[in-house]
Amino acid sequence: MTTNRPIVPGITINAQGQANIDASMSEVLFDLAIKLEEVTNLPVDVQHVVAALVLAERSGDVAPTQAISASDSVLVSSLVSHVKSVFALFGGQLGDDD
Repeated sequence: MTTNRPIVPGITINAQGQANIDASMSEVLFDLAIKLEEVTNLPVDVQHVVAALVLAERSGDVAPTQAISASDSVLVSSLVSHVKSVFALFGGQLGDDD
């Protein structure tokens, strides 16, 4: 039996490491990408935000029950280091774009 681990409401990750994102999360993830792009000066997209949220959940910076919003300055601040890590580790390239 495969169970999905919740990251934040609307985002889970399966045993293979693939994120499952509820369609209702599109706008907030896009808004967070724009906000994080402004504060990091990096070309942040939705995939980067999801990766940063997964890293943040693993390090205890966000909780699986925590609603997310681009207007949450504490959340944005906590995601900055994770976004920078994604770019440092992967050069900003995530997933298969084949």
